Amino acid sequence: MDQLVATRTLLEVRKCRQAYPKEANNELVVLDDVNVSLREGEIVGLLGRSGSGKSTLLRIIAGLLRPTSGEVLWQGKTVRGPVRGVAMVFQSFALFPWLTVQENVELGLEAQGIARAEREVRAEEAIDLIGLGGYDGAYPKELSGGMRQRVGLARALVTHPDLLLMDEPFSALDVLTAETLRTDLIDLWSDRKLPVKSMLLVTHNIEEAVLMCDRILVFASDPGRVAHEMTVRFAHPRNRLDPAFRQMVDDIYAVMTRRKTPADLRAQAAQPATGFATPLHPIGTNLMSGLMETLAAPPYEGRADLPALAAALQYEVDELLPLGETLQLLKFAELEEGDIRLTEQGHRFVNAETEERKRIFAANLRAQVPLVAAIRQVIDERWNHRASAVRFRDELEDHMSPERAEETLRTAISWGRYAELYSYDEEAQQFSLEDIEED
Repeated sequence: MDQLVATRTLLEVRKCRQAYPKEANNELVVLDDVNVSLREGEIVGLLGRSGSGKSTLLRIIAGLLRPTSGEVLWQGKTVRGPVRGVAMVFQSFALFPWLTVQENVELGLEAQGIARAEREVRAEEAIDLIGLGGYDGAYPKELSGGMRQRVGLARALVTHPDLLLMDEPFSALDVLTAETLRTDLIDLWSDRKLPVKSMLLVTHNIEEAVLMCDRILVFASDPGRVAHEMTVRFAHPRNRLDPAFRQMVDDIYAVMTRRKTPADLRAQAAQPATGFATPLHPIGTNLMSGLMETLAAPPYEGRADLPALAAALQYEVDELLPLGETLQLLKFAELEEGDIRLTEQGHRFVNAETEERKRIFAANLRAQVPLVAAIRQVIDERWNHRASAVRFRDELEDHMSPERAEETLRTAISWGRYAELYSYDEEAQQFSLEDIEED
């Protein structure tokens, strides 16, 4: 069936910015200058990696969070609180374990003050619609993960919302269950059986976005913003093996790995200088080694197409791109236009023995990761060759959230230990040169 024809504008997000104050007159910018529109009859996907502000934007649209600046218009009126006519499905099932399926689904209607008799009828219709007929009296503990997510979907649909917001609704499910639920949802949408006018989907799964959406907004990170908009012109149902489908997946990978544009560089320059406070992905050295070895071996011979590599390794974009970016940061690989290529240093690492690998990793680490270089420098300069982790954590928190700072510091600890640049005492929270052989 052809895509539904988009007509009236339901939603407009204009110049939305979300920032949180931090110490030293700095602020953590989550979203900056985000503009989004949504019309009746379309499914729009917000695609990007974790930390790009997609879920934050979803909560702003629902009226659960007020943006620092900018505005959200719902059917032409400024949003100033929770929006009637908008329902949300979360990544977690978020069901009350002491309530039955029927009672969980009725919750939204009860909050709207709808009479019990009507609640029961509408809840039964929603339960039947999403394929859980006969499970009305079951409790969440008696259901599989896929069935529990169907209950969450029914709870959102029972209110007959104009807009259905979905925050990674399939990511907590196994592959087959997610595929079944995704297909069922699209079938209902194509047959015009869903009591909604539009859907807005947050995802980090590129194939899922191409499979479901009419438009895809690709988000960049730090701060989160719409970097690219793509229209999907295939009719439902869509075939993953169709060459045009595969080409679009390739195109999106290329967009997400493209070198920074002048606009990106200007946005980055507008942010406060971070010194060594560059966020690090929590990628283990074994994972890095494994990917480099895979790339060096046949059939890749040092270069791979990211979508093909992701399929072969059963990785999603949220897993593969941070790994590729980490190898790029360390100068072991290069990412561009949807491909990953081992550098000369990457090949040297793969061909080296264990101790030589550590020396290569240590040299690249000190040269490319200022935080690690700063930790080692401080240790070297101290008379007792010790340094507290607190000073580095505090400086990181001047530029990023406490959670991201802790993640970055833990990553630096792990990488430095592997490279034998320093030791770390967990109890004392101190770096040192104990048990480290001097160069």
